[in-house]
Amino acid sequence: MALSIHEVASRSVAARRRIRKYIYETPIIPARKVGLAQGSSVLFKAENFQLTGSFKIRGAMNKMSVSVSDQRLITASSGNHGVGAAHASGVLSKDLTVVLPETVLPAKLGKIKSYGVNVILHGAETGLAEKHAQQLAASGEYAYISPYNDLDIVAGQGTIGIEILEQCESVDNVFISMGGGGLISGIGSVIKAFNPQTTIYGVSATNSQALAKSMSSGRVVETHHLPTLAEAVAGGLDEDTVTLPLAQSVVDHVIECEEDDILTALKTIAFDENMIVEGSAALALAGYNKHADKLAGQTSVILLCGANVSEDFLEQVIQGSGRD
Repeated sequence: MALSIHEVASRSVAARRRIRKYIYETPIIPARKVGLAQGSSVLFKAENFQLTGSFKIRGAMNKMSVSVSDQRLITASSGNHGVGAAHASGVLSKDLTVVLPETVLPAKLGKIKSYGVNVILHGAETGLAEKHAQQLAASGEYAYISPYNDLDIVAGQGTIGIEILEQCESVDNVFISMGGGGLISGIGSVIKAFNPQTTIYGVSATNSQALAKSMSSGRVVETHHLPTLAEAVAGGLDEDTVTLPLAQSVVDHVIECEEDDILTALKTIAFDENMIVEGSAALALAGYNKHADKLAGQTSVILLCGANVSEDFLEQVIQGSGRD
């Protein structure tokens, strides 16, 4: 039987108590210009200011906090989960190996290595890195930690939803980028459990939309992945992922965004909102922009999931290309 959103929300409440001392409670920041023309209230949940530069530390810290095994751990990541897991392993004295795709951004690779964990580069995208990590774990040498397909990971990410509800008097809409689904499943379960009238928008990059396509098909499907500015959401899904049924339960609307949409959102956040974020965070704003006129007068929260970018990336965004 599929896990209910109320069970996930309960796990997130427990996770919040468990990890609170290890993370930042990130602020809700009112937009300076976004939504102004529509008379809307737009708020940014600023995980770009999180301790490790993204929300991923929440799930990683929760997973490692509940693990009592002394077995060596292995995980896979496009970068941010690797950073969060590496930080958590240091705080909790866990032995960790991180498998990264060969396309990982240099800034993220350097940050992960700085924690002193073991690093393996494998594959052209996150899905291939995950499969390699799973194969190594299958040998019995490691215990595998999924970046998204794990209820402790999902519950950790759901702590963001608890903070949103505490920080906002009322929320009409929440916009969340979709990758493997851990973030939107966790936040969405908490929001829907405690505030079911809130609309959850899942935002997918057109160039890599494994979860969106799987949601519409009702099962995990293989999709073709192209390079995307939102590289942190790129990659496939495990066949047995817990995030698919949860995402289907909590997401009210899925929005697909092209690369030009993401680039425009990156520039808006940089020049109008005075914040630096990565493409996966801008993806959530790109989704909001597509529906802004329909949400006039409403309160919308846009989840800025991370800000781990390289100087080259920023320079290219400023110049208009936005690509490494």
